[in-house]
Amino acid sequence: MNTQDSNKQKKLKVLSLFSGCGGMDLGFEGGFKVLQRSLNPNINPHWNTSNIDETWAYLGETVFTTIFANDIRTDAKRAWVKYFGQKGLSTDIYHLESIVDLVKKYKSGSNDVFPKNVDIVTGGFPCQDFSIAGKREGLNSKKSHNGQLSDIDEPSEESRGQLYMWMREVISITKPKMFIAENVKGLVNLGDVKTIIENDFKNIGENGFIVIPAQVLHSAEYGVPQSRERVIFYGFNKDYLTNDAFNALMADCIPEQFNPYPLKTHYLPNTQPNNPSLVPFVSTREAFTGLEEPNRTSDMSQKKYSKAKFMGSHCQGQTEVNLDGIAPTIRSEHHGNIEFRRLSEEYGGIYIDELNSGLIPRRLSVRECARIQTFPDDYEFVWEKNKKLEIEGLSASSAYKIIGNAVPPLLGYHIAKRLESNWHLYFK
Repeated sequence: MNTQDSNKQKKLKVLSLFSGCGGMDLGFEGGFKVLQRSLNPNINPHWNTSNIDETWAYLGETVFTTIFANDIRTDAKRAWVKYFGQKGLSTDIYHLESIVDLVKKYKSGSNDVFPKNVDIVTGGFPCQDFSIAGKREGLNSKKSHNGQLSDIDEPSEESRGQLYMWMREVISITKPKMFIAENVKGLVNLGDVKTIIENDFKNIGENGFIVIPAQVLHSAEYGVPQSRERVIFYGFNKDYLTNDAFNALMADCIPEQFNPYPLKTHYLPNTQPNNPSLVPFVSTREAFTGLEEPNRTSDMSQKKYSKAKFMGSHCQGQTEVNLDGIAPTIRSEHHGNIEFRRLSEEYGGIYIDELNSGLIPRRLSVRECARIQTFPDDYEFVWEKNKKLEIEGLSASSAYKIIGNAVPPLLGYHIAKRLESNWHLYFK
């Protein structure tokens, strides 16, 4: 057996739920370009990376491979299929159905709904109901599983805020070795929602899962040039754990070698590093390295940007990005709530030299949002419809939304590589 066949045999199978355009999927697959400054070989010397030039590096592939993906957004699927299809994944594995409908189909006797021999389930269950920016209805959301307003006045088990329970059902059906669930930081401050979710995940299957206390990860501390915080839940199937891992994960204080949370690599603006191995945050300016202005580029995703006018400082998204700091959170928003790349001097813009050189006030382009999220430039987010080839187009409006919904791929890579390193410690 040659090395290539051996590596294929070792691939760990990922079932991805609420996949969107695949930010977490890309992180778990690996094999994409990032800024060299986003990496810290002092912390992660074992990563398989190679420098492309003085600025960019290539992240090697991981031991994980995606065998199932799903979402209810057609635009997310179109983007996922276009990118991952070119990367060699089968486009048939993306299921454009609600998780509720998929579970119901399985329970009605369709045993081929979910794949067999799943190693890990990942999923960012819908976060709008837990977001600080939203209504924060949480588990009491009245939105249905397909994103529409429910006809029922009271929340039900099919409400959007309850969809983590359907993720729980998929975990129960597929019996993976472990799962990862993620959501917005706001969830941890919403009453006892975090504890309820942790307890619900613990009671899966006959012997249950060890669900370690959820933690909030700040993306900028992992080389992502963005102020984005996500709460991450880890669950480990007791049936597969080694004795050492079982004891370590059940301990009040998990030994560092068994801790699944990735190690921080960067420190935040205006802070002092508590570890001399940490490096400074990656700035917005660095994220935009090499990007031409929309009127000078051939990249459709850089050509497209919101034309929404400045709507006053009282509205969301009416600020100018700080090029020398980290970018604001890229939200899943319409055009009018996308931050400005540069504002006019009249509205408080500070990049006067750029304005004086003839550059126009404008909001962030689609590509700039993708760069802030650490998506590589070969991921296309905007393209024209091609009737001859029967290819549907993807608009800037859709692109903004699916980019904002995604987990930063680099953060996903950190999560995947930590698990890759520890896999032999956890499982028999």
